[in-house]
Amino acid sequence: MDIRTAAKAAKRAAIQLAAIETDLKNNALQAIADEMWAHKTKILEANEKDLDFSRQNNLALPLLKRLKFDEKKLAETIRGIESLIGLPDPVGVTLSARELDEGLELYQITCPIGVIGVIFESRPDALVQISTLCLKSGNGVLLKGGSEAAHTNRALADVIVTASESAGIPVGWLQLLETREDVKQMLKMDESIDLLVPRGSNEFVKFIMDNSNIPVLGHADGICHVYVDRDADLTMAKNIVVDAKCQYVAVCNAAETLLVHEAVAGEFLPMVQEALSQYEVELRGCPKTRAIIKVNTATEEDWRTEYLDTILSVKVVASTEEAIEHINAYGSGHTDTIVTANQSTAEQFMKLLDSSNVFWNCSTRFSDGFRYGLGAEVGISTSKIHARGPVGLEGLVIYKWHIRGSGQIVKDYAGGTRKFTHRSLKK
Repeated sequence: MDIRTAAKAAKRAAIQLAAIETDLKNNALQAIADEMWAHKTKILEANEKDLDFSRQNNLALPLLKRLKFDEKKLAETIRGIESLIGLPDPVGVTLSARELDEGLELYQITCPIGVIGVIFESRPDALVQISTLCLKSGNGVLLKGGSEAAHTNRALADVIVTASESAGIPVGWLQLLETREDVKQMLKMDESIDLLVPRGSNEFVKFIMDNSNIPVLGHADGICHVYVDRDADLTMAKNIVVDAKCQYVAVCNAAETLLVHEAVAGEFLPMVQEALSQYEVELRGCPKTRAIIKVNTATEEDWRTEYLDTILSVKVVASTEEAIEHINAYGSGHTDTIVTANQSTAEQFMKLLDSSNVFWNCSTRFSDGFRYGLGAEVGISTSKIHARGPVGLEGLVIYKWHIRGSGQIVKDYAGGTRKFTHRSLKK
């Protein structure tokens, strides 16, 4: 099936999917979870093919880590689907209700966006998260994964399509695209695709934005920071830094830069260096950092780099204001955290930082749709319209306006024979 035919099929299915009852969607999601586990051997064998091919072609280690989809990852993915089933249906929710006049009522009602085009790389679990979120929110979806995950993506898509359509979801709601040419064609299809969600490098996301008229939701780099304040509990700070950097290095919410207040740098930097050395993390520091601990030199480029690897840049700052200024200048607006016992300092940091996720006394790794209770995520948005931060169900619906009347015409109001009441109603 060519991409235009696939997109039109998804569009037709999306129109029907918008009106499907919650129980049917939840039953389909449960069927997907059950069938994924039933077909785990097929899925895991497909992933081994992708891993073998990628190793032979020297795929970068961070991408290899993202590509791996073992039984543990499968079980985690299924738990995400089951969590999604338990969430309220985001479609058909009344956001506001107003009487315009007696017998003339206005309602703002949530509805699906339509067809979502998602382009992602390496992570097969992203395919499952995205497709199930789209199903629950009533959207059709076109998925284009990286060639390095082609076998795994096909195995997962086959299970999802078969299980969902057998449960009563409209045929054609999910389409898997598999060639590079499909991406170029997708960018031109504003008549069929309502929203693009690119998940990849900064250059890739910028390319998508510059070459399509379709609205784009997402983020480029994940340059996340941990700032250790002068009033921080240093043991807590050490644990947070280690988790933010090392719990899983190849993800967009892992810490890439550590900022430390000069008042505690002398004590904290040797402590955190020793802790990070257990994970073989390479530290790159500013001159003040290198005067305290022996590390490699951090360049201007390091402050702007998303490593997705066991590398951490370190800077000693003179104040919270300097930390905020640094993050706003070099950060990507993704996720940043402060470690401090001083509430006033924390509130200053959280108010003045221009990021979509700002934390206090916890790891940047909490920036995640599943951990937020959003039922996984289609991606993380650093934009300032529609949806921001981890984009779950609420970011995949928009709204429409309904008016229920009883024969009213504008002529009566324009002529002054009738007047608007504009009275709020109960939702």
